[in-house]
Amino acid sequence: MKDAFGAPQSLLVLGGTSEIGLATARRLIARRTRTVWLAGRPSPALAAAAESLRALGATVHTVPFDALDTESHEERLGKIFAEGDIDLVLLAFGVLGDQVRDESDPLSAVRVAQTNYTGAVSASLVCAQALQAQGHGSLVVLSSVAGERARRANFIYGSSKAGLDAFAQGLGDAMHGTGVHVMVVRPGFVRTRMTAGLAEAPLATTPEAVATAIELGLRRRAETVWVPGALRVVMSALRHVPRPLFRRLPV
Repeated sequence: MKDAFGAPQSLLVLGGTSEIGLATARRLIARRTRTVWLAGRPSPALAAAAESLRALGATVHTVPFDALDTESHEERLGKIFAEGDIDLVLLAFGVLGDQVRDESDPLSAVRVAQTNYTGAVSASLVCAQALQAQGHGSLVVLSSVAGERARRANFIYGSSKAGLDAFAQGLGDAMHGTGVHVMVVRPGFVRTRMTAGLAEAPLATTPEAVATAIELGLRRRAETVWVPGALRVVMSALRHVPRPLFRRLPV
């Protein structure tokens, strides 16, 4: 059944153990969502995530999915859509990497890029085509403010998110008028397992706050969502800081 007013009945989370993905699923289940697919690498964490959502009253399925195994995406994701319409796809997988290690280990850097960009491009295209074929649905892509301007501290991760952000914007333009809505979400520092142990950045947020912003963005049919919203102004200013000065900023 078609999604209505930002309250989808069916949800596919790519990155089934993502804290943002699960927070979004919980929020949507409390509204209207009844069927959830969690796609991720088989693990006790994925099974536990599914059980936690079932306890909220949803029908939850898990499906093996590896962002790096792009050759399997069309077949595995296609099987999900073959089971029935999907109202919302949330692309929530990604890796932060270790900037210091990755600079001296090109293979590690490539893994970050392939996961965050290549894997996301593949999965997004497969899902967008399936959504277009069914005639409706939304694709939400988790980007990052790190992609707005490469910083010395995390330019490998940031560059992968910059590529993903640009791709998702272009995909949104390509899907315009087809019944498929593409929304790019740009969170700042989110307190999750991925950022545990890192120095907290200003305007830090939580998975629950990102989930709230996603739901509101869906209701508004927004194309871009910043979390928190103040980051839009901050990043607009940082984009125009002269490069010599930008290098000296504590960012």
